Amino acid sequence: MSARPSHRPPDPESAQRARAAAFRALHLPGRPLVLYNVWDAGSARAVAAAGAAAIATGSWSVAAAHGYDDGERLPLSLVLGNVARIARVVDLPVSVDLEAGYGDDPAGVGASVAAAIAAGAVGANLEDARPADGSLREPDEQAARLAAARAAADRLGVPAFLNARTDLFLATARAHHDAALVDAALARAQRYAAAGADGLFVPGLVAPELIARLAGASPLPVNVMASADAPDRATLARLGVARVSHGPAPYRRLLRQLEDDARAALT
Repeated sequence: MSARPSHRPPDPESAQRARAAAFRALHLPGRPLVLYNVWDAGSARAVAAAGAAAIATGSWSVAAAHGYDDGERLPLSLVLGNVARIARVVDLPVSVDLEAGYGDDPAGVGASVAAAIAAGAVGANLEDARPADGSLREPDEQAARLAAARAAADRLGVPAFLNARTDLFLATARAHHDAALVDAALARAQRYAAAGADGLFVPGLVAPELIARLAGASPLPVNVMASADAPDRATLARLGVARVSHGPAPYRRLLRQLEDDARAALT
C-alpha cells in the first residue's frame, strides 16, 4: 500500500523566514528596491496590487493616520496592531518603521523588535535620533541598541533586515553637507554594521556626488529618501543606491487629493 500524501498545514514561521530572506535579497546596489511607504492595511493592499516587491510602513504616516504626531507618540501597541493587519492582507515582506526602537535602553529596543517580528514584520527601521528632541545618539550607544535588535531577531530565528537610519544629514543644514559629513556617516555605518545592522538609511542626503561617495564606501547597502530635490531613481541606481523610500509623501499626496475632492463635493 502506498503512503498517503502529507497534508500538513503551512508553517507560518517558515513562511516568515522565507519572506525575510526574500526581502534581504532585494537590496542590490545599482538596482534599488523601491518602497512606496504605506500606513495601514488598505494602503498596503493598494501598493501590493500596483506590483510592489515589498511593503514598508512610514512612522510619520502611520502616526498621522491614527491621529498622533510622529516621534514615538503613537503607542507601540497600535504600531504592532497595524503591522499585524498589514501582514495578514499582503503576501509580501513587510518592514516596519520603529523610529528609535520604542525603548529607553537596548533591552527595550530588542523587545520592540521581537514584538514586531511576532506581529509579522521581517524588517525594521531603527534611527539614531532621540524622539524627544531629535538629538543624535553617540555611535556606540546606537550600536548597542542595534545589537540588541539583532539578538532579538536571531533568538526568533528570523533573519530580519535591520535598516539603521542615521539622521546626520537631517540634523545638518544642507549647505553644510560635505565629504566630512559623509565620512562621519561612514564611521557610523561601520559601527552599525559590526553591531548587526543590514542597511544604512540616510534621509536628507540629496547631493549626487555625496550619495556616490557614501554608496561606494559603505559596508551596508544604502537607502535614500525620494524627494523633489533628490536624484531620480535611474540616477540613484547609477550612484549605487540599493533602496529608495518614499516616506510620508504618499500619505500627504493622498490626503491633499481627499481634501480637494471633499471640497469639490461640498461646494
